[in-house]
Amino acid sequence: MGLVVKDLFKKYGDKTVVDHISFRMDKPGVYALLGTNGAGKTTSIRMILDMLDKNGGEVIWNDGPLNFDTCNIGYLAEERGLYPKYSLMDQIKYFGTLRGVSEKELDKKIKYWAERLKVEEYLYPQYKDAVTGNKINEHGDFIDENGKVFLTTEKRKRVVKKKIKPQSPDQLSKGNQQKIQFLIAMLSDPDLIVLDEPFSGLDPVNTDILKNVVREQIDAGKYIIMSSHQMEVVEEFCTDITILSRSKAVVQGNLNDIKKSYGRVNLNLKCEENVDKYINEVGAEIVSEKENEYKIKVKNDEQSQKLLKLLVDNKVNVIRFDLSELSLHEIFVKEVGADEK
Repeated sequence: MGLVVKDLFKKYGDKTVVDHISFRMDKPGVYALLGTNGAGKTTSIRMILDMLDKNGGEVIWNDGPLNFDTCNIGYLAEERGLYPKYSLMDQIKYFGTLRGVSEKELDKKIKYWAERLKVEEYLYPQYKDAVTGNKINEHGDFIDENGKVFLTTEKRKRVVKKKIKPQSPDQLSKGNQQKIQFLIAMLSDPDLIVLDEPFSGLDPVNTDILKNVVREQIDAGKYIIMSSHQMEVVEEFCTDITILSRSKAVVQGNLNDIKKSYGRVNLNLKCEENVDKYINEVGAEIVSEKENEYKIKVKNDEQSQKLLKLLVDNKVNVIRFDLSELSLHEIFVKEVGADEK
């Protein structure tokens, strides 16, 4: 099993929007497509999924063409695609049926993912007392926000039920709409999961919920393509990447190998005294400094070792000397930033 993308090419009139992009996934994991807005990420994804016609190239899954008929695909689009005024549950069941999930299995999977993503309250009918407005269960007992009974029917004179309708998408925040669409993408237990800006609009709590689900899918042996502007998330999950700029791939390959190729040029230094003169003496660049704690750019290992020797020879008490590779964010800015000016 594997995914191969060969020479994808797309033009609109005279404008090339995807310029001969190729990559492959020979084993399960996460592959990242990165780039600025308009670089060609979403267009590439839509061609990969056969949702958009190609001007050239091919996409192969298990030695055959990739499409929704040949592969069980879960797709979370960057643009939200829910109908704003229709019941969430009706839409979820409709999309689940389109993906071939049986009615019996559909109810189980919706319940599982609703609990997993913390969206039960938006999908299942609830009741409240028409007089007091307090939430009640199906027996008419008053319940708190956690569903625990704090006043039973027997201790009340009457129960007047008023049904709280399941929410429609236009009543939800952007983050909760995001989670509902992720739920839909996961209903068919897909083999290939495509996530276009999956963490956009999520607060830290919901980001962690979605991250945990992604980790579970990796452990389950799923193939995942992820597009995101959040570089720290990409570094957390992705083993291989393609960075696009102006429709072309400008950086591509294994993330660890890419980072190694730039060398260890970030130096975090902390001393018990000001050491500006020693840093300047070796020709390194001070990026920031606060209370004798420095972030420094060095050209190579030799320059950093020269600085360390100079500090030791001058009996400077070095508390921290930490040399590291460029972050993905720095690589992205270095390779794409100048091109976008």
